[in-house]
Amino acid sequence: MPDIHDRTENIGKVARLSDADCVIITGDLTNFGGVGKAKKVIETVSRHNPNLYAQPGNMDQREVESYLDELGINLHSKSLIIQGVGFFGVGGSNYTPFNTPTEYTEEEIREFIQKAYEEIKHVTLKILVSHAPPYNTNVDIVGGVHHVGSVSVREFIEEYQPQLCLTGHIHEAVGKDRIGDTLILNPGMLKDGGYVELIVEEARLEATLKSVEYD
Repeated sequence: MPDIHDRTENIGKVARLSDADCVIITGDLTNFGGVGKAKKVIETVSRHNPNLYAQPGNMDQREVESYLDELGINLHSKSLIIQGVGFFGVGGSNYTPFNTPTEYTEEEIREFIQKAYEEIKHVTLKILVSHAPPYNTNVDIVGGVHHVGSVSVREFIEEYQPQLCLTGHIHEAVGKDRIGDTLILNPGMLKDGGYVELIVEEARLEATLKSVEYD
């Protein structure tokens, strides 16, 4: 599930949400919010599907990470295996000009990813859930010109080639790209209708950008 930013009105419109084996929120549950607002988002999603994992984005206050840890659903610098697929995450973002609540150095980002990856590196199918997109791709462009993604995320993908990178953060850069064999998908904000559907069949991963159906 993409960046939510407190806007929960489209959650119930995501196709087959209640039937999914799990739901992954890539970051930005809130818009500069703390635990109270993050809790409202988590509870709303959980009413549709309790098999939920999430990580803070750069727009979430630092306390949101501790809250997700307490729930046992935090994916930031952590990993999990579902239906034979290894998910590993890195929340927050590289530094921005806006001094948002959860930003990291590129070195910290690399350490977070590496720590999470070590726990699932033996799994055949791997998905990197990175709130910040990899640098110099179709999905990290602002103003139609400037690439603002994470260099560390890109370097990790170049070296380790997970099958998929789910990202967000740059809402005007909805779309897809590839780095080597790694497919990168940025569905944008949920309020605009975008999300990603993942299907795993016979050790084959299929990931598709989708949009909610409006009444």
